[in-house]
Amino acid sequence: ILGADPSYRSVIDGCILPGLARYLDTTRMPVAYAAYVDAGADRFYDDNLWLGIDLCDIYEATGDRKYLAEAERIWEFIGSGMDDVLGGGIYWCEQHKDSKNTCSNAPAAVYALKLYAATGERHYLEQGKALYAWTKRYLSDPGDGLYYDNMALDGTLVKTKYSCNSGQMVQAGALLHKATGDESYLKDAQRTAAACYDRFFGEFTPQGGETFRIINKGNVWFSAVMVRGLAELYAIDGNAAYLGDVQRTLDYAWEHARDAQGLFETDFTGADKQSEKWLLTQGAMAEMYGRMSGVKLDQTK
Repeated sequence: ILGADPSYRSVIDGCILPGLARYLDTTRMPVAYAAYVDAGADRFYDDNLWLGIDLCDIYEATGDRKYLAEAERIWEFIGSGMDDVLGGGIYWCEQHKDSKNTCSNAPAAVYALKLYAATGERHYLEQGKALYAWTKRYLSDPGDGLYYDNMALDGTLVKTKYSCNSGQMVQAGALLHKATGDESYLKDAQRTAAACYDRFFGEFTPQGGETFRIINKGNVWFSAVMVRGLAELYAIDGNAAYLGDVQRTLDYAWEHARDAQGLFETDFTGADKQSEKWLLTQGAMAEMYGRMSGVKLDQTK
């Protein structure tokens, strides 16, 4: 879409990137994006990771190397968050190095692998493999293949499980399989995807309709990030079960989980209405609709 419709490029170049530039902190090296416009604001590794991933995707869609150059520059900041404490991995926040989180390591693996695909530079592949291995070793639940939230520097695990974290490891495993041909990465991704489907989707029977598994109520942006991983895996193994229910969720939410202004609820069944709406929820819904529009589901497998 970006490559075909120049109006999207004009929004990115004329509005989004100039807005982001206000967050760019050039007073501390390496240069990175801060959480707030205010000088001296904390700089989070995961915030910068998400931007880097987006820039890689924009480069893939447009072929314009200025986006890739910015993605590579951001990676320099990500590298500054790695050390040997806890055997490796990336911290969550530059100013509060008290934990290493799945949300700063799983997307870092995805990011590195996207940079490898864009540049062919092997050091990105090696970094992606190392970050994936560290996250799997220290933050996976061996019982179900899902991922815990973080590990404190004393080794204490925070065992909360979020859909975005496991979804990013699904995507990282799929990308590693694509880059290396190693079947173990594909098996990892398939196991975690199945666990995501079991944990973050719930059985739902609409009035007068057929039962399906709907994405559970929660942080919708987390769900959108999970869908990135499920879509990456589908492109490899063709198992349409998960994305089929993502599509059914989106179809049902469109009809039953929007308010009078057309804004989405966080409960896709429409049963729980919120008086306030979060912009991130609406953006996440737009992402999922856009992503699914590019997927051709073969539900015969």
